[in-house]
Amino acid sequence: MAAHNHTGESQFLLLGLSDDPQLQPLLFGIFLSMYLITVLGNLLIILAVTSDPHLHSPMYFFLSNLSFVDICFTSTTVPKMLGAIQTQRKDISYPECLTQVYFFMIFVGMENFLLTVMAYDRFVAICHPLNYPLIMNPHFCGLLLLVSWFLIFCISLHHILLMRKLTFSPGTTIPHFFCELAQVLQVASSDTLINDIWMYLDFVLFCVFPALGIFFSYHQILSSLMKLPNTASKHKVFSTCGSHLCVVSLFYGTGLGVYLSSAVSASAHRSKVASVMYTVVTPMLNPFIYSLRNQDVMGALGRLPGRVVSCLDGL
Repeated sequence: MAAHNHTGESQFLLLGLSDDPQLQPLLFGIFLSMYLITVLGNLLIILAVTSDPHLHSPMYFFLSNLSFVDICFTSTTVPKMLGAIQTQRKDISYPECLTQVYFFMIFVGMENFLLTVMAYDRFVAICHPLNYPLIMNPHFCGLLLLVSWFLIFCISLHHILLMRKLTFSPGTTIPHFFCELAQVLQVASSDTLINDIWMYLDFVLFCVFPALGIFFSYHQILSSLMKLPNTASKHKVFSTCGSHLCVVSLFYGTGLGVYLSSAVSASAHRSKVASVMYTVVTPMLNPFIYSLRNQDVMGALGRLPGRVVSCLDGL
């Protein structure tokens, strides 16, 4: 079969999670429910943080941005998958696939950077409490966020420009439920050496460096905790990091599962199951982790209905 360059008529076929017709209604119901829970849960976190003055601090500023990224992250893949299940159509056009790759890379990168910045915020708050208001001022927090978005937009766009030079055979099949960069590169008909090199470099930038930053921050936090006089003080200080540590463990744990399932096993099914944990389950669980383990967020969520009613009465 001859290879063709990308055109407006080029299409890929996404195999999805299962070919069993009897499973399709069940899969549709499960993923629709998970998607709605994800959007609602993260939206509530955003509303609670923005409406409650008690949560107007750097830690919750980054948390609300993490919730926004989680909504966008899962919206990049799940709605398309739900549409494919409902219509029984597995095709996706070349521009749609590139768009999905682009936004998926952006939100994965922002998830990594936000988790790193939140770890740095905890490091400054615990290790340098007197300088915390000076270091983590609103201007600096906004600058960190803007620089992160700018870098990720540029790097993701560079990948898309490189991918536009690749050729694919007509009706190329992607053994996944969404267009993920590594999966798309594997089915290309032309040489992908340059793409692979940049992908691994960006893996170091998006994943390895942020993970090292998080590790360094918590190493310093633990070193400071060891100097505290009693166990109660240690527990009180470290409790502010509990939610963030759970989210970090979940995000990097499932991400590592995706990598290991692809590297160790040739089974596309295992890789897809690991990707579901990474792209769907993690964004859904984050709001529960931050609300159930954080009394400030719980209190803000409890006050949220009253604030909504007051706003409606004022209209």
